[in-house]
Amino acid sequence: MVLSPGSPVPSVFTYTNAISACKKSKQWQQALGLLTVMQEDECLPDVVTFNAAITACEKGRQWQMALQVLSQMQQFRVAPNVITYSACISACEKSKQWLQALGLLESMQRANLAPNVITYNAAISACEKGERWYHALGLLAVMHQSRFVPDVYSHNAAMSACEKAAEWQHALCLFAVMKSAPDIV
Repeated sequence: MVLSPGSPVPSVFTYTNAISACKKSKQWQQALGLLTVMQEDECLPDVVTFNAAITACEKGRQWQMALQVLSQMQQFRVAPNVITYSACISACEKSKQWLQALGLLESMQRANLAPNVITYNAAISACEKGERWYHALGLLAVMHQSRFVPDVYSHNAAMSACEKAAEWQHALCLFAVMKSAPDIV
């Protein structure tokens, strides 16, 4: 980036804000371009910067680019966090890449990062979009066994997966669970 004499040098915060602006407008190419310029300017991206770039790819339905940004993080020795993995899983979900989404969930757990409700919801939704009702129910069961309480989104995505597979009995069971559980909002 060419700066005029006396111009302030962009910081990691400045670049992150610009990438976030691109994210909100679904301008994933611009976001990735800024990430490249940032590195050329020897301004090291942090986890928040990478997360913004991944989310820009997710909004633009560019799951492969999101995964490339995730691998770039390793090159820069920036540790991904729960938000990173959730955004990557969501990018896969939007492109019906359920197997990739489940692989990311496993990678996350191997990295000793605990998924949260948002992570599970993205993975369940990926299974729903990929018409993998059995996997969606499996993830819902894992949530019930863990310390996370599945929310309305969790149950709706799992019910939708059952509906797409004509598994109406499972969908009705989920509905009954939702109705009887006061903590599902």
